[in-house]
Amino acid sequence: MADRYQLWGGCFEEEPSAVLKRLNDSLGVDSRLYREDVFGSKAWARELFRSGHLSQNDHDALQSGLDKVVQEIEQDLSLKGSLKDPEEDIHSVVERRLHTHAGEAALRLHTARSRNDQSATDTRLWMLASTHRLRNTLIELITVLVKRAEMEIDIIAPGYTHLQRAQPVRWSHFLLSHTWSLKDDVMRLEEQMKRISRCPLGSGAIAGCALAIDRNRLARDLGFEDVTPNSMFAVSSRDHIVEFLNWATLCSLHLSRLAEDLIIYSSQEFGFIRFSDQFSTGSSLMPQKRNPDGLELVRGAAGLMLGTSVAFNCVLKGLPSTYNKDLQSDKELLFASYDKLLDCLKVVTGSVKTMEVNREKAQSALEPGMLATDIAHALVRRGVPFRRAHHLVGAVLRRATALGVDLQHMSHAEYLAICPDFGSEEELRAIFSWEASVEQYTSVGGTSMSSVRVQLQELNTWINQTQK
Repeated sequence: MADRYQLWGGCFEEEPSAVLKRLNDSLGVDSRLYREDVFGSKAWARELFRSGHLSQNDHDALQSGLDKVVQEIEQDLSLKGSLKDPEEDIHSVVERRLHTHAGEAALRLHTARSRNDQSATDTRLWMLASTHRLRNTLIELITVLVKRAEMEIDIIAPGYTHLQRAQPVRWSHFLLSHTWSLKDDVMRLEEQMKRISRCPLGSGAIAGCALAIDRNRLARDLGFEDVTPNSMFAVSSRDHIVEFLNWATLCSLHLSRLAEDLIIYSSQEFGFIRFSDQFSTGSSLMPQKRNPDGLELVRGAAGLMLGTSVAFNCVLKGLPSTYNKDLQSDKELLFASYDKLLDCLKVVTGSVKTMEVNREKAQSALEPGMLATDIAHALVRRGVPFRRAHHLVGAVLRRATALGVDLQHMSHAEYLAICPDFGSEEELRAIFSWEASVEQYTSVGGTSMSSVRVQLQELNTWINQTQK
């Protein structure tokens, strides 16, 4: 009786070898799709009934039976942690269990449906729900960054290029520099979700559906925005998974760069921030150690994401049309990337939300040499061409080094000896103000108070709109 309901194998006399079965079976991976498989099956049963290919009694038995299958699987997963069914995949498990509840009606459910379009539909349904969850988690991280930027807008810290002190910036400006990258990730994900939301069901194995069904109605019933336009494309294309893996790589790269900055700033050499106990670990040998392991794991995950993306592209690059079993690896890689990225987002969100910022330590890292550009700008405002001003400030730096003083404490006379356009001593000394320095940058995207507030307003408006 069991062979009778196997999804394939009618013309086979022998079972697959144990090693092939081990390589072939995917239940350990795709059991995660049991809700989507049942949801899709219920919709397929409704469409068969609406189009006259299923009786009322069979339809009712299938709907009731599928509800019981979900309850059974949920109970098994709750008690055992995984499914122990002998079938090779979740589709076979659902169909065999359905037969115990719906009887002969279960044999009609697979009418005109292939595992090819069934599996493709399950995966897209899962991706729609999961990408929405990732989107919301990303927005939560963005919200945390924006709130911190609002609270800490008056903190001024060194800005770095080449990991060398460059110019003073508002700490908020630094936080928002990462926030904008993450916002772009949300927008890219939303745009990608439109292509995911195309229903493959009704495409059959390759040629389409031989029965008169309404694929558009079926798609709406499942919550899709559209249908796939070609049956061969529907069962073989994994572009949406490639896009997601590439997107996950870019998003994890952004998280990694934020993590790297925060790791550096938390070191004893910098000391700008301190992570909470929740997101720090210690050393098994050195009691004094406080390690940012959470963010280090986030940083490492970016490399793994890239590897996964490249690996799946390599699987696809030489495949002939249409479905080939190589594609079975799609869900294993998809689920692994999703799980890791979701955890990384939560770790970064928690780390940023609970970290302490030491404003005194940040400001103590500022040094007068970082205002060299400000001195050049002062000369430009007095009509000196920038290239000449740049050269003159370079001469000032050389002279200060020779005298063993910093720019702020070099005498006014030394400045005038290099160039009389440096102005009065009062004007020169006014340049050495961290607040005055950052407040020069009032253009859009600058680090002045007004420019940072514009960024905050724009981001808050966007957050409120996305949460409606």
